[in-house]
Amino acid sequence: MGETIRSLKTELYNQLLNDALKQGQLDTLQPMIESLSPSELADLLESLPTKPRNLLWSLIEAQSDGEVLSHLNDEARASLIEITDDEELIEATQEMELDDLADIIRDFPDQVTRGVLAVMDREDRERLTQVLSYEEHSAGGLMNPEVLTVRRSVSLNVVSRYLRMRESLPKVMDHLYVIDRDGLYLGKLAISDLLTQPPKTRVLDLMNTDDPAIMATTADTEVAAMFEHLDLISAPVVDENNRLVGYITIDDIVDVIREEAERSVKSMGGLDETDDMFAPILSTSSRRALFLGLNLVTALIAAICIDLFSETIDQIVALAVLMPIVASMGGIAGTQTLTLTIRGMALGQVVPSNTRPLMSKEIAVGLLNGLLWAVVTAMIAAVWFKDGWLSLVVGVAIFLNMVAGAAAGVIVPIVLKRFDIDPALAGGMVLTTVTDVVGFVSILGLGTVLLLQ
Repeated sequence: MGETIRSLKTELYNQLLNDALKQGQLDTLQPMIESLSPSELADLLESLPTKPRNLLWSLIEAQSDGEVLSHLNDEARASLIEITDDEELIEATQEMELDDLADIIRDFPDQVTRGVLAVMDREDRERLTQVLSYEEHSAGGLMNPEVLTVRRSVSLNVVSRYLRMRESLPKVMDHLYVIDRDGLYLGKLAISDLLTQPPKTRVLDLMNTDDPAIMATTADTEVAAMFEHLDLISAPVVDENNRLVGYITIDDIVDVIREEAERSVKSMGGLDETDDMFAPILSTSSRRALFLGLNLVTALIAAICIDLFSETIDQIVALAVLMPIVASMGGIAGTQTLTLTIRGMALGQVVPSNTRPLMSKEIAVGLLNGLLWAVVTAMIAAVWFKDGWLSLVVGVAIFLNMVAGAAAGVIVPIVLKRFDIDPALAGGMVLTTVTDVVGFVSILGLGTVLLLQ
């Protein structure tokens, strides 16, 4: 339902923008722009071709530019940064939180980065530098270094007075973090306890020391899994010395989950999650060319296998008719297992200790489904071609290929992972090669042995 509403809104805003362009009445767009959140504006910008996108970008207030940029994919962000004045980019960063600023400043030209750092105070500059010292897709790269800390020896009354003295508080704050005089992380104090417990109670008596802090070098996908398993809204981040360096909030994790979902979907087609839907034609075609080239290699392997049995095909044309069925059934069976395995690996559910049971289970499924559909297909072939030996060949070939596909669906992603190759990117292509080769060799090999004697 949410995706449908989002799609309808994007369609409506696209139509409004196109109408305003045709009529030359750009002032009518301002109420629409002001009604949209930075995230919605980013979605709308990504859905527009280059010319209307640049026009809409020019109408957005400079103060909002930074927030909008932080929600865009990398390529769309880079294209808009390129057409924006340096002064406007510097102004756009002034009201941003440091963790959001860290996400986009990596894409700024050097002179803009220097300008941004020049207008920041020393403390914020040091915090931003600290975030940038970590990998982008790590807990340190995600964290907000502007963390509120308290000492364990003080009372809740003192903490309350400390908070009231501040000009503002973080948008998402369910805990305060407890540190010692050296900045080492000790635990966290729930805001609910601060509000409900007696004012004279010490932080020491209420702080939670059970939930672990997150190492700054932890991968963002692992952080997302921790938030899911522990039902976290926020979590502290520490360095290798257990020094508190920042905290991560649930809104950052939602972004990680969305990016990971987009990456998984796009990688199946050999695309990068940073790809812009309306990127220049030449750059898009050049990126896709490599994946298409690799696919050509795998297709040639399958074609060579077919060529080995060209004489059989010449004499028994029916085999050529039935070959796509054998390859397709094995491919679908393998894809089902591959998808399950890749998802399990992403969630940390597929580990060396359970690989063998998973393999056994999937092969058993392949055996049962292979037997079922081998019988069904053999019966269809017998009625179609009125040849019992031909129906036997097709049935056995489908059985073998579906079992091979099920086994490959587990083996392929695990092997690719060991070689540091993304299974989501290359798994489908390798699996298709396996099921094509096994399927073609099975039906043509059996056909040669049983039908040409």
